[in-house]
Amino acid sequence: MGIKSASLGYVALVVREIEPVANVFGGLLELPQVELRVGEGRAVSAFAAGETVLALFDPDDPFLGEDAQPGMHHLGVCADDPEGWLRRAGLGSNAAMNASSVNDAPQHWPDSVAVGGVRMRVGRPFDAVAAPPGRIERIDHIGVASADNADALRLFCDGMGFVLESQQTDIEVRTAVESFTSDKYGVVYHSRPPEPVGGLRVAFVTVGDCELEFLQDFDPGGEAAIDHGRPGNTKQDRSAIARFIERRGAGLHHLALKTGAIDETLGLLADAGLRMIDTAGRPGSRRARIGFMHPAALGGVLLHFVEREEF
Repeated sequence: MGIKSASLGYVALVVREIEPVANVFGGLLELPQVELRVGEGRAVSAFAAGETVLALFDPDDPFLGEDAQPGMHHLGVCADDPEGWLRRAGLGSNAAMNASSVNDAPQHWPDSVAVGGVRMRVGRPFDAVAAPPGRIERIDHIGVASADNADALRLFCDGMGFVLESQQTDIEVRTAVESFTSDKYGVVYHSRPPEPVGGLRVAFVTVGDCELEFLQDFDPGGEAAIDHGRPGNTKQDRSAIARFIERRGAGLHHLALKTGAIDETLGLLADAGLRMIDTAGRPGSRRARIGFMHPAALGGVLLHFVEREEF
């Protein structure tokens, strides 16, 4: 018997200051605020992006446990039978944490090491209002720095029952052209074979109305400094994943929101004085145009926008 898949209820984001980030989500990006209660009914700042809630927490919030760092903290997964779903997926849970809850739905915490570094809490579905499409349509994907995409697919697809949406390889190459110029024999141009300078293996797994994007570095040579204010590139993206894995291990890396007008959205944020990595859309995975904010603009959360057609 196959495993009945779960869905994504919320994403827990740890930010240095909640109010400025809430102003970006609820003000500039026009995400509707929704009710989310944690623990014994304490309300937190939360916004709907499609069918999923983005919840903001201080680093020292007791709901998160110890040593919470700015960035993406955990995924709140919903299943009709959390314990049965975890058991069939081959995962246990930390019984000491089972007292935690969201909107009165108790949670179970599987060991993040067993989930490829992805922190996850699993509970029953809770009431939340889906956001109508606006400037932000929904979460496009959640980036996961992956040590091994094959292992991740075995766990999330074969074990948890989620569906593989697509796989691809993103690579940046450098091509050198030599010129031989003679006053007698004219000009001859010679192109050398393309040289890979950075790449990622990418796998998208559908969870609810968005995807998890597993990003595995497969070209360990070289580093690329990120020049903020200028467009990013594939080598920079690869280097960012490699550095993340080296420093923190596999785990949740970034959040991506789907928009129908990426240049307008990036321009709006830049005009508001927020620090940006990209100020115009550039090519990205799945024939998309993408653009990143600097994590300092969102209290330590790395976020980018995606404009793409559905296939």
